[in-house]
Amino acid sequence: MDWGSDLWDQHDVIERHTQSGLDLLDRYVKFVKERAEIEQNYAKQLRNLSKKYSRRGIKEDQDTKLTNQQAFQEVLNELNEYAGQREQLSESMTLSICVELSRNLQELRLERKNCLCEVKKAQQNLETTFKQLEISKKRFEKEWKEAEKANQQTEKVQQDINSTKADVDKAKQHAHARIHIADESKNEYASQLQRYNKEQNNLYHSEIPSMFKKLQELEERRIRLLAGGYVQFSETEKNILPNINKCLDTIISTGRKIDEKQDTLALIEQYRSGVAPPADVEFEDYSQGVKPAASDNAPHLPKVRIKQLFKKNKVTSPDKNMPSLVEDFSRLPPDQRRRRLQEKIDDIQKELQRETEQSEALKKMKGVYEQNSQLGDPSSLQPQITQTAHNIARLRGELSKYQVQLTEAGGETLQFTPASSEYIAVLSESSVSPSDNIYECEFDEDFDVDVPIGQCKALYDFDGSSEGAVSMQVGEQLSLMDEDQGDGWVRVQRANGDVGYVPASYIQII
Repeated sequence: MDWGSDLWDQHDVIERHTQSGLDLLDRYVKFVKERAEIEQNYAKQLRNLSKKYSRRGIKEDQDTKLTNQQAFQEVLNELNEYAGQREQLSESMTLSICVELSRNLQELRLERKNCLCEVKKAQQNLETTFKQLEISKKRFEKEWKEAEKANQQTEKVQQDINSTKADVDKAKQHAHARIHIADESKNEYASQLQRYNKEQNNLYHSEIPSMFKKLQELEERRIRLLAGGYVQFSETEKNILPNINKCLDTIISTGRKIDEKQDTLALIEQYRSGVAPPADVEFEDYSQGVKPAASDNAPHLPKVRIKQLFKKNKVTSPDKNMPSLVEDFSRLPPDQRRRRLQEKIDDIQKELQRETEQSEALKKMKGVYEQNSQLGDPSSLQPQITQTAHNIARLRGELSKYQVQLTEAGGETLQFTPASSEYIAVLSESSVSPSDNIYECEFDEDFDVDVPIGQCKALYDFDGSSEGAVSMQVGEQLSLMDEDQGDGWVRVQRANGDVGYVPASYIQII
């Protein structure tokens, strides 16, 4: 069965059905297009979300070693990758479904239009033939009636006794002429009828079945395209599922790698000051009138804070081109100070290694140029060699200073060697007696005088016998020079000008 033989008389039904099918295909194309736009917008929102919560530019997050914070950044990175997969899905749907189906839809519409036009044209030709048949039929009918009327008139003339022979002959001639015209119109009508039947038979048995069969094939092709679009709609998304699952599996793996114990220990490593808790406050028996001696368990003042007693100092050195002093992180707690100094030393060593390799490469290139001047001018490399040497000298100076500071932070004393213009760490601290003045320095003429930031009162007596500390009596009013930096000590100045450190819990700010 096919449309041509079974639906030859259902032209309007076929026209409506094929139009409805094309409309459905057009609706599906629009549906996929909107779905692709949804995926595109979804991917854009995911990227904005990832960018919003990503804090790559914040130094605290860059320096942190906590696994849970690093894991969150990895989650955001995978979410960004996930958004890329959604964008790929949107692009694939647009190209493989929307574009292809739109092109095929235009072709189907054009073929359907051509088929319907041919059917309509054939029907119009048949209608034209039918009109000509009707005209010839009416003419035949008219001419036959005229011929009968002429015969009757001839018979009447023959029966009339008053009619002459000439009248009879004339009537016969007229009757014969009308009969001849009627025969011609009859033949024409028969010819038109035969032509019409032939065209009608050709239309309903050949042209219409052929056109309707083409429309049936067109409809079947449209259905196959639509079915393929349905399948491709699913397969397109199914193809990216492995990549999406990979992103999700990475997030799962990231979450399982978080080590809560490591994170809690990392916080200790990052913020541990190394300062012992303050000792118990001793009972001072004023009823006995005896001043309590300083406790042997009094908290030990770290030497690193003693350097803050001087705003500017200058070590005598014969090298006038010695680089300026670098930051010593003296305000940080001991453990944090050592960690920051070690990081600085590692960075400088890496940079020094790069500069050294570059210097060696330049020297080798200069040697090649000297052996073969056609390759280049050796003197053109001299500025770069000089600059690299200057950078190496600067980095070595900074490295030496940071190493000295790191040694100092570890409790070692410092010795200066004029010949090398660099500090040399003395590992043995026992060689320096408490009575030696290890803080001697030569001050600039424009020495800056410390300005007090407040006033305070001593709550207890304190024996400042340790290095960098200062003694005070209960009730004594002092000038506050530096606040507590987190290590439990403050720097004060007595009325006699003595400056040093006292426990923060021994004073009251007024």
